[in-house]
Amino acid sequence: MSDLIWLSKAQMRRIEPYFPLSHGVPRVDDRRIISGIIFVIRNGLRWRDAPAAYGPPKTIYNRFIRWSRMGVFNRIFSALAAKGGKPDQLMIDATHLKAHRTAASLLKKGLFPDVSDAPRAA
Repeated sequence: MSDLIWLSKAQMRRIEPYFPLSHGVPRVDDRRIISGIIFVIRNGLRWRDAPAAYGPPKTIYNRFIRWSRMGVFNRIFSALAAKGGKPDQLMIDATHLKAHRTAASLLKKGLFPDVSDAPRAA
């Protein structure tokens, strides 16, 4: 597949400081797994449909879930957004999408990155 997404070394250097430390057994290649996570989310695929080049789908899924619960992706998104500064333009999109009723609980469970500065509900 030629349309695979691979993070560059420069991109990895920017986000590596936010990765949790590996305890004991070394982690599977971070670049491969993070690129796989981005590919699956960007294309709206099921985890099991991730191309084999990214490694086992279970590994990609487990890393996404574990790091989401730990807030790793929240820290990465917040840091990258903060480095971008204030935008020159704001765009409003009139697209309307319906979400399934179970999607509302994803933020509470920590399965969806919360990049807002809003206080968390108790």
